[in-house]
Amino acid sequence: MSMGGGRFSRWFDSKGWPGLLIAVPYLWLIVFFLLPFLIVVAMSFATKTPTAPPFSFGGEHPLVNPDAYGRMLTGGLYLRAFLTSLVNALVATVFCLLIGYPMALGLTRVSHSWRNILLMLVILPFWTSFLLRVYAWMGLMGRNSWFNGMLTDAWNFLVPIDWAVKSIPMMHSNFAVVLVMVYTYLPFMILPLYASLERLDPALDEAAMDLGSRPHQVFRDVTLPQSIPGIIAGGTLVFIPAAGELVIPTLVGDASSPMIGRLISDEFSQAQDWPMASAIAVALLLLMVAPAMIYSRYQSKAEGSS
Repeated sequence: MSMGGGRFSRWFDSKGWPGLLIAVPYLWLIVFFLLPFLIVVAMSFATKTPTAPPFSFGGEHPLVNPDAYGRMLTGGLYLRAFLTSLVNALVATVFCLLIGYPMALGLTRVSHSWRNILLMLVILPFWTSFLLRVYAWMGLMGRNSWFNGMLTDAWNFLVPIDWAVKSIPMMHSNFAVVLVMVYTYLPFMILPLYASLERLDPALDEAAMDLGSRPHQVFRDVTLPQSIPGIIAGGTLVFIPAAGELVIPTLVGDASSPMIGRLISDEFSQAQDWPMASAIAVALLLLMVAPAMIYSRYQSKAEGSS
């Protein structure tokens, strides 16, 4: 027993313990991602019924019913929702990049004491309830808010008097959705960019300046190319959740032009069409896998070349 126990102990220390550590995250992904995803895929091929749950397999219906996918590909509402989601997510990602890149670059140029304070300010919104922050923006975009009044005064000052307005309608529009998504997901762009820019060697910029390059040339030829991994990482972290966003479009979006997350929720809860909602969710997931695979491929190439 002692020899067997010693042999098992040596095996566990050499192979068993590392294997167990590797198996835990795989088990987590199987239980909490793969199995739920397979359930959703199975429901997408079911048939809607007036039962509980509102779908069924077999019986008088075919075991595999692709009707939900056919309706999704031919229905104008679903295609418009996909297009609206992708466009809003892309616009929000671009604005997050335009705002977040200078902020991330500035974080790398300040002293360490100020850097810690500014990084804390970047992540400070996460300490507040996400729903409360969306409600705060709803108040700011209201017709009688100071924010709306300030923008209205600026508009009336810049345009002819015939174009003057009493207030700017911002709520329940794609503008409101993009604005709140930019505010919400901006830290997800800043932090990967900061991590990428912080690793750059400042001696490269100094060498380029010594060789006669102007500041904008140094940024274009040295800084920007080396920060592309951070741009891709930040863009992925913003684009994927923004495309499937539910709370923001529901609270501040236009009900006549829903995003795909709200459409999935409506199909599950109001229409009680679980096969249709599952088919949309599967299509959205497959659509979102593409940018993640592009980033993973680029990252592997970058690591291989380095």
